[in-house]
Amino acid sequence: MESEKQKKHFVLVHGACHGSWCWYKLKPLLEAAGHRVTAMDLSASGIDPKSLDELQTFSDYTLPLLEVMESISPDEKVVLVGHSLGGLNLALAMEKYPNKISIAVFVTAFMPDTLHSPSFVLDQYVERTPTKEWLDTQFLPFGRNEVHLTSMLFGPQFISSKLYQLCSTEEMALAKALLRRSSLFREDLSKKSAFSNEGFGSVKRAYIVCAEDKAITEEFQRWEIENTGVAIVKEIKDADHMAMISKPQKLCQCLLDIVN
Repeated sequence: MESEKQKKHFVLVHGACHGSWCWYKLKPLLEAAGHRVTAMDLSASGIDPKSLDELQTFSDYTLPLLEVMESISPDEKVVLVGHSLGGLNLALAMEKYPNKISIAVFVTAFMPDTLHSPSFVLDQYVERTPTKEWLDTQFLPFGRNEVHLTSMLFGPQFISSKLYQLCSTEEMALAKALLRRSSLFREDLSKKSAFSNEGFGSVKRAYIVCAEDKAITEEFQRWEIENTGVAIVKEIKDADHMAMISKPQKLCQCLLDIVN
């Protein structure tokens, strides 16, 4: 048995349109290795009762993660793990609670820097992604008219060919049943100041590259690593965007290697 000192507390943060359900394979693997795991639904995600129309800011969307971080005792440090858009939720938690985080792990995730506004990494992604690559993803306005927010919902074609292409048909069916309308919150993030070196920049970072990701390509993942800088880089060569579903054992091993 691992000693209490070696046991880690992993906090898992899902990406856009998803919920805590997407960690259903990884969570028991980390727990079987003797660790504590918290996976929450962000606002208007998974089974969270809020609707997207009730949210106006990225902070509103991130609130459940911030509440988890607030509840952690000052003498505990967690391992934050963020997937896809969840990397920006991680950044917000890192900015506010740098002393409560031992390391932040970005799993084929958006990773901001301390030079540009928080939307910069998303702006770069959108700029480099031709419109046709979004396939049947729906973009629609939401919230109050004067706020000009844009929602996003991945379509069946995008799910099967860009996100879940290495997952089983059953796993794709599960995703299509559980995905909810979300947002990149670019409008809100573009108005925010850059994350600070004292907050976000002071937390040790690791990045897990998923080489077969067709949504956030390996090329873009590598650009982020070069742009922001990380302490540890791991790679899962045969993982698609949903590594926690298509390659849970390999993702689990990467996380254990990082914390050890």
